[in-house]
Amino acid sequence: MQEKNRNVFDPYFANLLLESMADGVFTLDDKGKITSWNISMEHITGYTAEEAIGKSCMMLNFTRCFSRSCPTGINECGIYTRGSVDSGECFLRHKEGHDIPVVKNARLVRDEDNLVRGVVETVTDLTELKKARRKAEEANRRLGEIHKFDNIIGKSHAMQQVFSAIKAAAASEATVLLQGESGTGKELVAGAIHYNSDRYNMPFVTVSCNALSESLLESELFGHVKGAFTGAVRDRAGRFEEADGGTIFLDEIGEINPFIQVKLLRVLQEREIERVGESKKRKIDIRIIAATNKDLYDLVNNGNFREDLYYRLKVFPINIPPLRTRKEDIPILISHFIDILNVKTGKRIKGVSQSTMRILMDYTWPGNVRELENAIEHAFVLCTDKDIDIFDLPVEIRQFEYRPVALKAPLSAQNSRSPGKKLSRDILVEILHECDWNKAEVGRRVGLSRTAIWKYMKKWDIPLKGPA
Repeated sequence: MQEKNRNVFDPYFANLLLESMADGVFTLDDKGKITSWNISMEHITGYTAEEAIGKSCMMLNFTRCFSRSCPTGINECGIYTRGSVDSGECFLRHKEGHDIPVVKNARLVRDEDNLVRGVVETVTDLTELKKARRKAEEANRRLGEIHKFDNIIGKSHAMQQVFSAIKAAAASEATVLLQGESGTGKELVAGAIHYNSDRYNMPFVTVSCNALSESLLESELFGHVKGAFTGAVRDRAGRFEEADGGTIFLDEIGEINPFIQVKLLRVLQEREIERVGESKKRKIDIRIIAATNKDLYDLVNNGNFREDLYYRLKVFPINIPPLRTRKEDIPILISHFIDILNVKTGKRIKGVSQSTMRILMDYTWPGNVRELENAIEHAFVLCTDKDIDIFDLPVEIRQFEYRPVALKAPLSAQNSRSPGKKLSRDILVEILHECDWNKAEVGRRVGLSRTAIWKYMKKWDIPLKGPA
């Protein structure tokens, strides 16, 4: 009986097709009453055919019909005067009371005498599409959070100055030049500026200028047209065009050659580009952030970088300090990396041991924050305890020690030892006695780290604790 009721409007040969459709299909008579209801409509709405047939489609509470809310009666329904409803997103009310996102279509059906027989409506469930959209939006949001100002780690005065500069840069459209050693986080700062600016929902495009040859970099930045060079089999937009409306980050800008410097200067002056092999000028709306680990002013003085380009780039310079000058940030950076890696690996490492922290604080970090992050990740591979130990660290960090040219003699021994005398086992034992085996104090007196003193004691088989 259910099959019969569901298909009273359609001939039998069409029933199997309707029942196999993923889209919901239902029909109305000329009074606006539901006359058929396929299985997909049951799945989408929760109403069975028996519950729906004979009722008005108003039971579905469509949020939009003809660009307006659902009419209160059949006489107000525009389908009978307009003849159709084109695809439009809206919501219908599920039997259990929640809203379902759908695309709705409707067509008026007339017989051979042009008399209205009824209406055919189709409903496409957008629930999965909406979920996919939310995931994409969440991914974009998370990408923004990765570069968010609050996630740049640092409490030192030097980093507080960087934070203030990021805020100021994000509130303007000025070209920014980031200066700092490799590994200091220049791309992170560039992203923070972009994602806290008015361009946050537009592209953020990164180009490493030292990774490509001159010809490839030109094509990468400016694009090319078909036939511009061997291998150019089709037109291609460059990274400047991809960044249109957003921000382009040019990393290692000091590596570009004079030819690219001239073309980049034109982009900064005119905000327009020409693809390789084409004379057509294309306007672009971009914000440029450049970065370098070199002294651009020295390059200018040496004739390796255009002075006019230099001043165009450094409208708003930001200097990012190396990690060795802001060692008070090391503990919170370590904690941050441990939290991230615990989630990533499923481990439950709490921190680092005191001796390990001393080594990490003494190390000069030539690779800066990136090297510290890699060191903690290396330690995660080896660590089997709740705290990272010395021997979980990379060997180059474990074996590091200060090596001053001259020995700084203790005040009490200035008359007996010359300032330039090298540290020996006998001298170290003498100073240990003077300092009551306080290795930190010994280190301060001789100009070495506590860890270096500890290593010398191990090397020369000196007891780590003094005589009782």
